[in-house]
Amino acid sequence: MAYKVISKCPVCSSKLFISKLKCSKCNTIIENDFEMSKFEYLSVEQLKFIEVFLKNRGNIKDVEKELGISYPTVRAKLDEVITALGYKVAKEPSVDKKKIVDMLDKGEITPDQAIKMLNE
Repeated sequence: MAYKVISKCPVCSSKLFISKLKCSKCNTIIENDFEMSKFEYLSVEQLKFIEVFLKNRGNIKDVEKELGISYPTVRAKLDEVITALGYKVAKEPSVDKKKIVDMLDKGEITPDQAIKMLNE
């Protein structure tokens, strides 16, 4: 019976590496230090989220429906996975340019106010 590879030491929680590979057909054994994929270090919950996200082709609305969670929760989980994979999460711009243009089109703000808001 094959077990799922564990990625963290059960004693100290440090990252584990694979040191032995064995062929299931001819029993050849190769010993060395083998690196695991970044994905092996993700939690079961993070892997499930990635699977749902990919299955839904990145459509956040569909991910919301399938997992029964809100848009901000989907974004937070996505940011968590991005960080866990070793990447920086791009910060949302504090200024919503589309909203400012819409407000300008509706006459809710003046062009000068729009320029000031965009420069903040």
